[in-house]
Amino acid sequence: MFVPGQRWISTAEPELGLGTVLRVEGRGVQVLFAKSGVLRPYAVDSAPLVRAEFRAGQRVAGKGIAFLVERIEEQEGLLVYRGEGRELHEGQLDDEQSVSQADDRLIGGRTDPVHHFELRLEGLKRRADARRSASWGLGSARIGLVPHQLRVAAIAASRHPPRVLLADEVGLGKTIEAGMVIARQIATGRASRVLVLLPDTLVYQWFVELLRRFNLSFAIYDEERCEAVEQSDSGHNPFDDEQLVIADFSFLEHSPKRASQLLDARWDLLVVDEAHHLAWTPEEASPRYTLVEQLAAATPGVILLTATPEQLGRSGHFARLRLLDPQRYHDLNAYLAESERFQSLSHIADKLLERTPLEAGELKQLHQAFESDATLQGYLADTTKPEHSRELLAALIDRHGTGRSMFRNRRAGIGGFPQRLPVWELIETDRQDDNTRQALLAEFHADLQQPVPVLEVDYSNDPRIDTLVALLERYPQDKFLLICRSQAKVLALEEALRTRTGAGIARFHEGLGIIQRDRNAAYFAQADGARLLICSEIGSEGRNFQFAHRLILWDLPLDPDLLEQRIGRLDRIGQKHDISIHIIAVANSAQHVLARWYDEGVDAFRTSPADGRELLRRFGEPLARLADEHARGDDLRDQELDVLLAETRASHEQMAELIRAGRDHLLELAASRDLHADELAQAFRREDDDPSRDAFQQRLLESFGIHAEELGGKVVLLDPQYLSTDALPGFAEGPQSITFSRDVALSREDLPLLRLDHPMILAALDLALSSERGNAGFMVDDALPPRNALLQAVYVLECVAERSLDAERFLPTQPIVVTIDTKLTERANFQPGDASIRKAGDRTIEVARYRKFLAKLVPPMLEKAEAAAALRAQGSIADAVNEARDTLDAELARLRALQSINLSISEAEVTHVEEERSALLSALPQARLRLDAVRFVVSADFLALR
Repeated sequence: MFVPGQRWISTAEPELGLGTVLRVEGRGVQVLFAKSGVLRPYAVDSAPLVRAEFRAGQRVAGKGIAFLVERIEEQEGLLVYRGEGRELHEGQLDDEQSVSQADDRLIGGRTDPVHHFELRLEGLKRRADARRSASWGLGSARIGLVPHQLRVAAIAASRHPPRVLLADEVGLGKTIEAGMVIARQIATGRASRVLVLLPDTLVYQWFVELLRRFNLSFAIYDEERCEAVEQSDSGHNPFDDEQLVIADFSFLEHSPKRASQLLDARWDLLVVDEAHHLAWTPEEASPRYTLVEQLAAATPGVILLTATPEQLGRSGHFARLRLLDPQRYHDLNAYLAESERFQSLSHIADKLLERTPLEAGELKQLHQAFESDATLQGYLADTTKPEHSRELLAALIDRHGTGRSMFRNRRAGIGGFPQRLPVWELIETDRQDDNTRQALLAEFHADLQQPVPVLEVDYSNDPRIDTLVALLERYPQDKFLLICRSQAKVLALEEALRTRTGAGIARFHEGLGIIQRDRNAAYFAQADGARLLICSEIGSEGRNFQFAHRLILWDLPLDPDLLEQRIGRLDRIGQKHDISIHIIAVANSAQHVLARWYDEGVDAFRTSPADGRELLRRFGEPLARLADEHARGDDLRDQELDVLLAETRASHEQMAELIRAGRDHLLELAASRDLHADELAQAFRREDDDPSRDAFQQRLLESFGIHAEELGGKVVLLDPQYLSTDALPGFAEGPQSITFSRDVALSREDLPLLRLDHPMILAALDLALSSERGNAGFMVDDALPPRNALLQAVYVLECVAERSLDAERFLPTQPIVVTIDTKLTERANFQPGDASIRKAGDRTIEVARYRKFLAKLVPPMLEKAEAAAALRAQGSIADAVNEARDTLDAELARLRALQSINLSISEAEVTHVEEERSALLSALPQARLRLDAVRFVVSADFLALR
């Protein structure tokens, strides 16, 4: 039972020190860890907490006094400690107390097997190394290590707080970049409450992406959920009920009450996708824009996502940038003038990059840009020298107006994409009767609606089925991905194909549960599995099917971005084959008209058009009308259709040239100059070079009774038949298949990728280190000289600080191992022999028989060990302080230097780093030692002497 005033310890975060129960309400309890400034809400029935209860003989401290406890009383659920004529109520205890019982267990003869001690020590070391890494929180994410994505994520995640606009072209992974930033912010404690705001069509995609890729379980909020929360607790803000929330705009627009509650809830990070739909002009703003503006003003971190090219709407980009920094972006005309100037300088940057001589007008522009810097002016004498062009280019990048707020990558600049090969599977009209024509037209009308209406579909006599079967037979060794608009179509296609082909078929649609969809996708991914995967539109949302290279378009969406999403399931960086896009259409049908528009007007089957949305805005309405009229057999519309296709093509070419000419190369180069640009990629390289990581994870799970069995193909089955605890997540449904291979995880989305930051491994490690298992050991080392006995003491150095400081990047909770012999001399380089560790399991030692001599030897040896550990701790603390000072001083120096030439560096950003530096340099020296484990090691003859 929790009672306000009681002291508890978090087994998941013991470094927080003693916590105090503030309040207990229903099924929840709030615990304040005052030393670290952290308030944690927990569910009563699953809180990772243990009561901080001290016993007679232990030392307690508080209110400036300390004494050995002689007796304990309980008063109204609270403990009172008495001893040496003094007393302390548990609420008066200092937040830092030594609560280890490892030495008592050793002296009492209650020791664990040697391999438990070894596993515990290795776990402490590995956790410290992993926690320091820049990839912490991302190691187990199911992401390909794509350089531009890692670069954007590393830079954005290093901003405290991040306020950025992700504007990569369609298909380059903005959602993945945002997910990496979210995961990293949560893992490092920078953010605990995250709100993702989306159009309703993207809610499910984001939910799955965050869960499947990043192991983040978000709660989807709608009116029904809010009402359920209020019914159980009236007056409670429903948005305070979860830490990680996804909500759609339409739900909030229909309920001013919910929008107000959303604003009242406090968030650490706000993420908004499809930000180009936030309409704004200097005269007025849309309700969506106003809502995001209010949230952005009250939320430290903001991430906006848009694929709209800047050249197709600079005022729109300004509107989005002013959400991030309203002080910097307060004048639209000034922003447009600045954009024009940097666009001109961007062409000069291209010449500097290629070391091409500059023209007189271009040199004049640079003289004006660098008029206050004599060194840069000197470089203009010869801009073709490598060192001159390099420094001039760097200076231009540093001065770029939006380079710190906005990231834009282009497919052409990234490279590595396959070629798209459209293949027309056109069915001639002489095979089309009136019933077929009417069925196709009804299907076309249904496809245009959002959401797709329920429509009975029967493909048993559809002429496209014959073409589909022939296509499967034409390439008997290849796998095909077929994407269509709705679940009804998936089921109808499967039914029609059942007796027509012997090819294995898998289904993927929203009517299946997540686990079943994963299983079907895995069946498709297997070399001997399904040859055809039939997907509804949900299959185009975030899935990676790049092991296949043939895409069948049974129908087409009207939205060009949605078509790009479909093609993007195969057209990905790392695809080893060109992509064959099979367009199945009945000649002169509405679907054929739409396909011709994409092919002849937008060129979407060969390229990834950046202007698709703008073309749809201009031509979508007449296109849908003409497709309908053409499908009804109105031959007079052929000429009008040809005109529409020609106009679309002309507009596309015009906008493509506008985008190309207006390309801001400086913006694309800005990331390369950031201090953190390569940080994440280097961290992943170090992570992947650890050959022993996977074996440790298996041993850790085996310690809880989970048996690991190799299934082949780098897949491992984890069998929980003998699982010793219900607290380990991931096994509620029995055995779990996993992988340690990133490549396998990318192709098999049903397989978790296990790394130290995966929830399963993280929970196992927390459980192991918060328990007594392995914290007291006794062993014989045959390699020790006769008459020798040593005490190995493992201390943990912990820095108790606000989580938002992310102090563990400099000083992670880490073990300090000290070995002391019976002469109270430190044995600095002692390690038990490997052979003795292996033999330890075969030795039976009744440690309890030796309690008397342990009681005599251990206390003075432990006292000496603590003194030695304290000295080494001071060295570690000093190193951490120096690293923090050097890192933040470098960051401050660069920010101040940039601030003098770039208005995007706000005083608030500089102040934040200064305050963080001050807080860290204050917190790090306060790190403290805690005894975690002890082991007594003796020579082979030592026990006989006793």
